[in-house]
Amino acid sequence: MKSHKITKSAAVRVLPSSNTPSGILPFSSIDRCAGGTVLIDTIHVFTYGSVEVAPRIRDAFAKALVYYYPIAGKIIEKNPGEPEIDCTGEGIWFVEAKANCSLEEVNFLEMPLTIPKEQLLPQPPPQTKFQYEILLVQVTEYTCGGFTVGISSSHLVYDGVGHAQFMNAVAEMARGLPKLTVEPVWCRENIPVPAKAPAHGGPPPSFTPFNFTTSIVDISGGSINRIKDLYMAETGQRSSTFEVVTAILLKCRVRAIDLAPEAEIRLGFLANTRHLLHGVLPSVEGYYGNCAYPIGITKSSEEINDASLVEVISFIQGAKKTLSSKFEDWINGGTEANQYMSSDYGTLVVSDWSKMGLNEVDFGWGPPRSVMPLNDNVDFIASAIYLKPPLPKIGIRLVLRCVKEERSAVFCAELSKFA
Repeated sequence: MKSHKITKSAAVRVLPSSNTPSGILPFSSIDRCAGGTVLIDTIHVFTYGSVEVAPRIRDAFAKALVYYYPIAGKIIEKNPGEPEIDCTGEGIWFVEAKANCSLEEVNFLEMPLTIPKEQLLPQPPPQTKFQYEILLVQVTEYTCGGFTVGISSSHLVYDGVGHAQFMNAVAEMARGLPKLTVEPVWCRENIPVPAKAPAHGGPPPSFTPFNFTTSIVDISGGSINRIKDLYMAETGQRSSTFEVVTAILLKCRVRAIDLAPEAEIRLGFLANTRHLLHGVLPSVEGYYGNCAYPIGITKSSEEINDASLVEVISFIQGAKKTLSSKFEDWINGGTEANQYMSSDYGTLVVSDWSKMGLNEVDFGWGPPRSVMPLNDNVDFIASAIYLKPPLPKIGIRLVLRCVKEERSAVFCAELSKFA
């Protein structure tokens, strides 16, 4: 059997293509709550390319970094818990690579991967301190003419929407646009700083790791639309794809994990708060910092089991309606932002990547066939990520790490009813 191999060139720094401002920039209060110095790993699979793929994308990053010059700097932390960006202009790490196989031979990098993820992601020199890096990129070309873009990026600098905004800016430069469609806005200092909440005593929180398994399940567009129609028929109201898929997932998971009827079930998800910051930011559209707030629901296991899908959708809609008041309360020093992010087994945290804009990134050869997260080392909180399924499928792809191994078969069987 042929051995699939990726040969990498040495990592190089891609600098902004012209001079950029220097100085120290602050992060916002939301940035600092978002995930510390965690790097988010993703793989973007493009079916078509050409011989100049890597150089074109490398040059496009150099041009985009002129507009997004903070990304070309580095993270510093003079005072513990107060990270900043030093706009050094030293650029991002970039790796060019070539595979000895076609994308079809490796199943278009569908899960489970047939190539170790370490070969798909950029690896800078050994002395590099990952916690201070903002963006690392690897472009791998395949024998079929397709290519992949492996990315490790700092969650401290931007949320998913902000990262997609930047990547689309890079794509616009690759396609030769004379200027960006959306002008970037930093202005992290404009975000209100929550009032100091009273200090809570006691030891720091501890986390119990769970033996989660990774599962990939596709929910068909037909199933989603049928439930939307049912919700409209019973309530006279519309429902979103996110609400429908989340209701399906929550019901199936609660049934699979089979906790005691009185056990507490929490659902947490991040809601975009950009629309709440008009007047605070000079442009909400161009702001690429973290701009989300966690909301959710808390019910008993029995309540979720006994509720219909329509009722669970209503629970989720009710939670979304509280966003404005809860966000304002948090700014004023009230509600804790992480109340739905408990690490007990009854908690599920979901993240919707399907509408962030990453699937619209087009470097000149068309949008990606698929975008997939590669972080699989979080075992202390049950999670689900919503993606667009690989083209030409319609619906939602679920990347799941939310049930223990012994309940995985039951869970997937429940979800397969909606596949």
